[in-house]
Amino acid sequence: MNIGGRTVKPLVTAEEMRAREAEAERQGTTTRELMERAGRALTAAALHLAAPEGRFAVLCGPGNNGGDGLVAARHLAQAGRQVSVVLVADPTRLKGDPAANLEALRAMGGSTSGTVEQFSPRAGDVALDALLGTGLDRPPEGALADAIHALWKWRALGVRVLSADLPSGLHSDTGIPFRPCVQADATVAFGAMKVGQALEPGASLCGDLSVADIGLSVERATTGLLEEEDVQSCLPVRPADSHKGSFGHLLVIAGSRGRSGAAALAGLAALRSGVGLCTVATPDDALSDVLGHAPELMGVGLDDEKPLGPLHLEALLEAAQGKDALVIGPGIPRGKKTYLLLAELLQRFPGPVLLDADALNALEGRLDVLGTAQGPLVLTPHPGEMARLCGLSVAEIQANRVEAARSVARAHRVVLVLKGARTVVALPDGRVGINPTGNPGMATGGSGDVLSGVCGALLAQGLAPADAATVGTFAHGLAGDLEEEWRGQLGLIASDLLTGLTSVWARWNR
Repeated sequence: MNIGGRTVKPLVTAEEMRAREAEAERQGTTTRELMERAGRALTAAALHLAAPEGRFAVLCGPGNNGGDGLVAARHLAQAGRQVSVVLVADPTRLKGDPAANLEALRAMGGSTSGTVEQFSPRAGDVALDALLGTGLDRPPEGALADAIHALWKWRALGVRVLSADLPSGLHSDTGIPFRPCVQADATVAFGAMKVGQALEPGASLCGDLSVADIGLSVERATTGLLEEEDVQSCLPVRPADSHKGSFGHLLVIAGSRGRSGAAALAGLAALRSGVGLCTVATPDDALSDVLGHAPELMGVGLDDEKPLGPLHLEALLEAAQGKDALVIGPGIPRGKKTYLLLAELLQRFPGPVLLDADALNALEGRLDVLGTAQGPLVLTPHPGEMARLCGLSVAEIQANRVEAARSVARAHRVVLVLKGARTVVALPDGRVGINPTGNPGMATGGSGDVLSGVCGALLAQGLAPADAATVGTFAHGLAGDLEEEWRGQLGLIASDLLTGLTSVWARWNR
């Protein structure tokens, strides 16, 4: 996929990888050649990971992943290293390329008669996990499960675990581990990163991840990992003759009594993200609290006797006059008729609108409203809000975050930002970007309000919704990472992200 005209690091599913391998074979590259390249890459990584006198245990499963391990075992032995090969499969049932590589190993004197129990692990050794590959769709059982448990025990003794393509037991498309699943110190992905390696907990289970080019074409992938250089390039350089009118006017409809902080954080984040002007529309009894956070914010008071509904429509339409973008939702007083107000605003405001928090909750069961919007939409749900929008459980959403986000973005022609560890940005055309920035310290109240303000500011400055959501998500997470470096995770609060944002823009010279 691409963002702002730049190609993003491709991520592939198991099905897409099989298609790439089949395409390579049609063009004359055999699977035996692909396996040889993969095994050589695995060998180089294993030698780099091992201590000078470290030994190698290569655990091979029955499929192509095991074949990659057998190639690596052969090259490690040829390099003069001590190698123990454990074939966790009936050798008589191996077929095709794995069988051919088993014979090649035996032809040079290599033995596969070892067992997990016979290997006496010690610190500095390396265990190659070549048990299971991308085709896994159920929990490992029997001897394969026992081998994975052994790798956990060895790792506790100081053995470094290197996984071939992905840790055995990890679902390659979702990043969700079966039980048991290998915890790797390092992983060599063959051809391209798999989608599950960019998502948590898969990303953490992979350890240090590298990608080996084995000659597969992956340029047409529809899912990509966001990278700083690509995201940064979406932000234009400010002309020298700029003025406040050059960078848009954002209206933030947010806050209520007792939740004025949500409105303030969204407004301040917008100001810290380059918007020229920011007005916050909030109930009268919260207005002074919101404006007290920053003299740069402007405000519009709303009737505070009722939840937001059709009675507030005219005041909000008036407030929206001349605005370049809207953010709606953080901390609003939601009621049964709030969705009627949202429907009218979406139909009558011509610019981009970002919906968050209780604006999303007000649309539960009424997503058809999204199709009536005059301008483009960005939705920023957390998993709970996403579950309510889709009529699913949180567990169902989290089980396949990429496809959950992609399906809603496609069906309703919106940009959807599914927040959480490794936030997913899904576009209306089916492309998906996975954001690698952010940390557990950001799991605190108000972080989402800051994200809304950042993305809203970028929308008001004229960025396309896809770019605004992508840049905003990456910058928001990076702000948290920069703050975490010196504050730690336990002490991180949402308002710290405002300082972090200034560090991000300085880092990007914007």
